[in-house]
Amino acid sequence: MKSYIKEFILIIVGSFFFSLGVNCFAIPNELGEGGVTGISMILYYLFSWSPSYTNFIMNGILLVIGYKLLNKRVTLYTVFCIVFTSVFLHMTEGLGSPVKDTILASVFAGIFIGIGLGLVLRSGGTTGGSTILARMANQYLGWSISGSMLGFDLLVVLSSYFVIGAQNTMYTVISIYISTKVLDYIIEGFDTRKAVTIISQQADEIAKKVNDDMDRGVTVFSAHGSYTKESKEILYVVINKQELFEIKKIVHRIDEKAFVVIHDVRDVFGEGFTFPKTEVS
Repeated sequence: MKSYIKEFILIIVGSFFFSLGVNCFAIPNELGEGGVTGISMILYYLFSWSPSYTNFIMNGILLVIGYKLLNKRVTLYTVFCIVFTSVFLHMTEGLGSPVKDTILASVFAGIFIGIGLGLVLRSGGTTGGSTILARMANQYLGWSISGSMLGFDLLVVLSSYFVIGAQNTMYTVISIYISTKVLDYIIEGFDTRKAVTIISQQADEIAKKVNDDMDRGVTVFSAHGSYTKESKEILYVVINKQELFEIKKIVHRIDEKAFVVIHDVRDVFGEGFTFPKTEVS
């Protein structure tokens, strides 16, 4: 029950941020958007139809047509998201005003919309629109879901060119890019870490030094070279960004010929990261 309550709260907060991004930054500065929301904005620019109504009607129709392609939980969450988004779009209508620097409006529209979409998707729901169309295209045409979503969104954005002009369409692309990045951070986590893979002849010594000096656990994999067939041990360590320089020094000091691969990881949880290490007696 606590999980459901938390997810419903995420949907409500996400819908509110999404609505603020549309009504406070995008529409007052004549920016566009992808999906059903983008179509609602085009209809607003052409006929002054409220996005709260057009968004609700179009998403409702799509949900009725494609609900069989979504599981019960996603369908329920999507219904809540459509309702709350439409309500908040109505409540926040007219709040925004044009800004002198359109690029600034693009940035903040992208941030707010990205936060909203990220919270909704993190709850396990969808905003309807492109998601439902993409699932229908996947079911009946065999298209990939991600490719279909991108195609539908791009089609709407390109269509907005004839309404808001070339310059504002380009600003819209900036806004969508920012919202996508923000959405990724919301879903994957802000607290990026570094994963370090080390291949060395002195793997034991390096592992011991990392354990003792950095108080970090090291995972050891047994492997062998494809060409030499020589057995090797591979070390895998997840560290904070601040510890990267220290582990580089340790490896370089012990084995200058060590092969090291470093890459970003997100949303790390477990002992030593999201809760303290346990003491072994």
